[in-house]
Amino acid sequence: MKLYRYLTGPDDSSFCKRVTAALNKGWQLYGAPTLTFDAAEGRVICGQVVVKDVPGEWSDDLKLSDY
Repeated sequence: MKLYRYLTGPDDSSFCKRVTAALNKGWQLYGAPTLTFDAAEGRVICGQVVVKDVPGEWSDDLKLSDY
């Protein structure tokens, strides 16, 4: 099955570390990153889709962060 995650967070090193951690767990980048401006907080928010093929079948009980 293919798993899908959309990682989001402030445009800072912690976001880059989350994406790097996912890549090192076998996730792959999918598409271009996204950016938006949070006017209330005065900061840029990043988003990046990652996907991963794993054995098994989909269930609503799956915890994607375990993969």
